[in-house]
Amino acid sequence: MSYSKINEQEEAELALLSNDSSSVAGSDDLEANHKDEQSPPTTTEPEYQTPTSVKFMWLGSYFFFSMMLTLYNKLILGSFKFPWLLTCMHTTFASLGTLVLLKLGRFKLSRLGRKEHLILVAFSVLFTANIAMSNLSLSLVSLAFFQIIRNTVPIFTVLIYRGWFGRSYQLATYLSLCPIIIGAGMTVVGEYHYSALGLFITIFGVVLAAVKTVTTNRLMTGSLALPSMELLFRMSPLAAIQSFVFALLAGELPEFANTMSQRAAESSKLATLATVAFLLGNGLLAFFLNVSSFQTNKLAGALTISVCGNLKQALTLAIGIFIFKDFTVDLLNGTGILLVLAGCAFFSKAELDSKKKTTT
Repeated sequence: MSYSKINEQEEAELALLSNDSSSVAGSDDLEANHKDEQSPPTTTEPEYQTPTSVKFMWLGSYFFFSMMLTLYNKLILGSFKFPWLLTCMHTTFASLGTLVLLKLGRFKLSRLGRKEHLILVAFSVLFTANIAMSNLSLSLVSLAFFQIIRNTVPIFTVLIYRGWFGRSYQLATYLSLCPIIIGAGMTVVGEYHYSALGLFITIFGVVLAAVKTVTTNRLMTGSLALPSMELLFRMSPLAAIQSFVFALLAGELPEFANTMSQRAAESSKLATLATVAFLLGNGLLAFFLNVSSFQTNKLAGALTISVCGNLKQALTLAIGIFIFKDFTVDLLNGTGILLVLAGCAFFSKAELDSKKKTTT
């Protein structure tokens, strides 16, 4: 066989392999659909490749469902004091919801090996541990102090990207984080109670939250490049089981059963059914929030989703002031809200400018 025929045969095999690999790409994932169109490959971060209109659409949906769930909890579920059972319900709804989407053909499952499955198990443990650290730190420090430390998540997110991935941002992006973090801290000024152990646990929880946010983003945009729905589908059952185990250890199950039986005895069947319906509605809304949160993280980036957390805090406070009348705003709190809003506008402009620079 001549040398030229060998080359022709190798080229035909390579073309066949290329066609096969492109046919298994996720058909409903925005980034997966365009993965093969990016030629030649670049080192541009995924959030700078996403159209601005698509990014803002998902950011808007994330804010909408996040605020709706906050209001839902405020109006109806304020007396539901079972955080692990609530987390188990949310992740169970995420499992069932993504299963329905899978059956409807909205996404396809990737072929994963043992290593990838172990990574997803570790990610589910990280997801549950983040909740555990948050609950533990809240029991050791005051709510105001917890929120102050929690506002530094964007800083740790930047440090993780710089230290682990060697990624840097524009100077304007760094500067925009200052009013966001300071302003968010000003919105929760109050009585601070904490111990040395509480301070350590709270800071560790913040680092864990930043690691979880970055890890979520990298699982969807890195070498594994899972569609957001598939990641949620694979992670949710594991997190639900882990949350249920924590609920058992915390004694929430018998306490919840006693609470429900007491409500059933003191109220009518219709009121009991309404309580169950309200809980199921909360789980359904949490499913929509999880979907928008994962996709927003993928398309907008881990730092942006961290900044959104601070903005949500300021907007939640504003809603509490103007709608529920349960908080009296003073000059410091009001200035903090304005600082967060101005910082987020500055951050958005800085990121848009960065996108223009990377695409030109």
